[in-house]
Amino acid sequence: MFKKMLAGLGGAIALNLLHEIVRKNCDNVPQINEVGEEALKKMTDSTALEISDPDKLYAATLAGDIVSNAIYYGTTATNHNFTSGLAAGVGAIVLPQKLGLNDQPVAENNRKKIMTVGYYLFGALVTKFIYDKIN
Repeated sequence: MFKKMLAGLGGAIALNLLHEIVRKNCDNVPQINEVGEEALKKMTDSTALEISDPDKLYAATLAGDIVSNAIYYGTTATNHNFTSGLAAGVGAIVLPQKLGLNDQPVAENNRKKIMTVGYYLFGALVTKFIYDKIN
């Protein structure tokens, strides 16, 4: 299980690096971070925990994203990398609206949708590659 979680962490980091590089250097690309920040803000609004500083909100969202994707990829992508990535990507497009979040950052147009799915496929493929190398 340790090897799976390590591979999942590698895939999650690769996904986030790709996303950050692209979003900071290109226009009309997915802003997955915005969906995560909105979700975290909604979750903490009804608690004593307040994250009003945008940098802290970003950092907390990024940390949560890496941890959750590492667990997801470690438990799924090590065996079914393509379907795992596809499911995560489609979920990232479809779930925000169903959860009462703004889906525009990832689903505003076909380019963003395709790129979002591509990011999650990339993370799953990296996970499987790492897992195969260390297993």
